[in-house]
Formats: sequence, structure tokens, C-alpha cells
Amino acid sequence: MHEKDPFGDKLREKERAEEDLYFAKRDRELLEKLRGKDDSTREAAVREIAQGRCPKCGSRLSRRVVDDIATEECTSCHGIWLDRNELASLSRREGESWLGRLFRQSLIQTR
Repeated sequence: MHEKDPFGDKLREKERAEEDLYFAKRDRELLEKLRGKDDSTREAAVREIAQGRCPKCGSRLSRRVVDDIATEECTSCHGIWLDRNELASLSRREGESWLGRLFRQSLIQTR
């Protein structure tokens, strides 16, 4: 029934490789900007490099939408990252479940 599509797999691998090359080039360019800059400029450049990266392992994050909640998922360690609004949406949705209480506690602690 489900035949393997080797051409489609190769195309997706090529797209991922091109994306990785793009981000590697961007990171190299940003690192070159860092050299010889003052501390505030250096900090801004580091923030720009870290944006869209997993806080745990540094891999690129990919956006994923599940039940109208958008999250960022690490393609390497599979960690899931939520911003404050996403956390609030999950807290309302989960109500009085264990997960809902955990989310509400997290929201209170970040204020």
C-alpha cells in the first residue's frame, strides 16, 4: 500500500542540507561581526545567533502547531518550548488537570 518514495526522501534531505548551510553561513557572518565590537554590540550579536536555537543543545528549533497551539520543537533533543501566551492557552484548556495546575504555577512564577 504505502510505497517508499526515495525521490521525495532525497528532496527533503537536500532541503534540510541547504537550510543547514544557510544557517551555518549566517552564524559565521554573525561571528565575524562579533570580532572587534564593544560589549553591547557583542551581546546583541550573540542574542541574534541564539535566536531560533534550542536552549538545551543549540540545535535549530522548528515551529509546530498542535490543536491551535504553536510551539517550537528541537529537531535534535526533541525538547518543546512555549512562550507565555502559549502556556496561558494550555493552562486554560487543561482546566483542573495536573498539567493545567503545573502550567498555572509556571505562569505565576514568571511574573
